[in-house]
Amino acid sequence: MTSTSSAARTDRANEDFTGALPMAAVLIDGAGIPGAASVCRHGVAWYANRLGGNLLGLLSLARDRSLPELLAEAIERVTDDHRDTCDVASPISPSATVAVLRLSGGFVEYLVLGDSFLVLDRTDNAPLVVSDPREVIISRPYASALTAAAEGSDEYHRILRDLRANRNRPGGFWVAKDEPGAADEAITGSCPLSGLAGAALLSNGAGRVVDRFGLVDWPGAMALLASSGPAEVIRRVREAEVRHAVAADDATIAHCTDLGET
Repeated sequence: MTSTSSAARTDRANEDFTGALPMAAVLIDGAGIPGAASVCRHGVAWYANRLGGNLLGLLSLARDRSLPELLAEAIERVTDDHRDTCDVASPISPSATVAVLRLSGGFVEYLVLGDSFLVLDRTDNAPLVVSDPREVIISRPYASALTAAAEGSDEYHRILRDLRANRNRPGGFWVAKDEPGAADEAITGSCPLSGLAGAALLSNGAGRVVDRFGLVDWPGAMALLASSGPAEVIRRVREAEVRHAVAADDATIAHCTDLGET
């Protein structure tokens, strides 16, 4: 696995996490809103790193358990780690999206919870792109109001809180937070290893190369990763953010090749 992670700004922590084992890769994209420090003293970066570390540990030890089971246990462990010091159930407490890839029995198994991307580069077909569209769909009615409100204003924060109130509830969207049952809402599947040239896990900040800026399509993104690596993809995203005056987001890519089982 080759990976690159770039913080949105130099004056704040990177809230993404990525890590790998010989048979698995994990990407966590942490999320929070202003005011979260009042309910959680640890912060979003802590949550993302703790969740990713727990999930990697479970993947290394429990190869016979399903990916949703392992994610549910990782969420429960992290929640227990700060339940006594933080208001873990608050709507503004830290949360994260999750992407996981695991090699097992000649197949690649995958899990995606939230709007991160997992891309399987198939040798005989277009790439299989896995992401959960529910947050994007739920966010659309709020988009114009957020654009109209001054960023950082009380009105902006109110709209953002209203949007985040749709997390982890029927009819809303699902992320890793304090409820282990959210893992059952993840998108899961598998694909034979023999038909894959590689795979990539991207936070939504890195996925902008395709879904926001359209610099390449997904086959082009996978070709660029293979030829130039994750750092070049993120460099192009940063250039596009400046060109279009779009606020930067943490951007992380894990690119996996030579997917023979270990």
